[in-house]
Amino acid sequence: MGSTRVLRSANSILAMGAAAALLATAAWAASTTKVTYSFAGNGDGEYTDTELAADGVGNLYGTSVQGGTFGGGTVFQVTPAGVHTVLYNFTGGADGGEPYKGVTLDAQGNLYGTAVTGGGGSCEGGCGVVFMLANVGGTWTQSVIHTFTGDDGSGVGSPVAFDKHGNLYGTTPTGGANGVGVVYQLRPDGSGGWTFSVLHTFTGGVDGAGGSAGRLLVSPAGNLFGVCTVGGVNGFGTVYEISPVNGQWQFTTLYAFKDSPDGASPYGGLVIDKHGVLYGTTYYAGANDLGTVYRLTHHNGVWTERVLYSFKGGSDGASPISSLVSDAAGNLYGTTSDGGSASCSCGVIFRMVRGADGKWTESVAYRFPGAPNPGFAYNGMVSDLAGNFYGATVHGGSSNDGAIYKFTP
Repeated sequence: MGSTRVLRSANSILAMGAAAALLATAAWAASTTKVTYSFAGNGDGEYTDTELAADGVGNLYGTSVQGGTFGGGTVFQVTPAGVHTVLYNFTGGADGGEPYKGVTLDAQGNLYGTAVTGGGGSCEGGCGVVFMLANVGGTWTQSVIHTFTGDDGSGVGSPVAFDKHGNLYGTTPTGGANGVGVVYQLRPDGSGGWTFSVLHTFTGGVDGAGGSAGRLLVSPAGNLFGVCTVGGVNGFGTVYEISPVNGQWQFTTLYAFKDSPDGASPYGGLVIDKHGVLYGTTYYAGANDLGTVYRLTHHNGVWTERVLYSFKGGSDGASPISSLVSDAAGNLYGTTSDGGSASCSCGVIFRMVRGADGKWTESVAYRFPGAPNPGFAYNGMVSDLAGNFYGATVHGGSSNDGAIYKFTP
């Protein structure tokens, strides 16, 4: 289990082929999973490697990496009734192209996201952009709020996050002074523009290399928590915190993954509970080298990591690259990118429940069966007020070009 294995790129992971299956297998008779919308490919979008965002009336928003009028991807809306609308078609030019991982809503209902290519800069095909879609009376207008040059980051393919002051934060996997990514901030300038600054330039050493595919976690105090997929003192990825201290941003590595039986290569972002405990997933390692769910607790200035569950493969699922989400009772839900149904290995939805003794128990809530049902979940889910969860798959659906699904535990 060496560094060659860990350094496999996210693109190779996300290029796993899809298989079709006819029957769904649910571990819980009480739970249901159904397709809300099936992508047809081309015009309505294709390859929906996206987190979803939900507004107050239940509309879902996301991105497709490909498809649309110009083939450069889309931003879309799906209503609770399953009506799909393309809000914007990327051209792959100055406006950006290949928008991975979805969008983020602000309080006014505007959408913000990132595109891996397009824009300008020194990168072949463009270094990518951060964009905004403003909703004025039901009309959506796209604008680029930052174009990466390569020196300040490139290949941005993760969602942005807001703090309570309206500042935006994100990461890039490449570019910057050392070529292995940055953490950046965009501040509203008060006149409709944005001021860009790099908060941390990754070195590829003990601080890690590049940002993950997950959204940064912004605490109420304005601290940023994130993960690096590789790098760190052991080379298997890190968890880090960036804090504003006396007008400067201070970077601290909270934990460096060690490989099996510990975790390795965290792709998804972090979630936090009311006690300040952090939770996440790793794609590799664990007891079976098929990924983990892990926890980080803080006591007397020291962060301690513990693997809560190691995936077993097969019907149990394997290789999660998603962020977790919690329900009202504090149970955690996530998805895996592999394993599950024997006829498909299209991934699973899993649940983590903490018992009275503090121990966590994992169970499979749903095994993705593939087309015409959902298949291959590379992202986590978003919840509504009724306790339902919604997610996207990159394949599956009636045309095997991706689907939006609703999961009710």
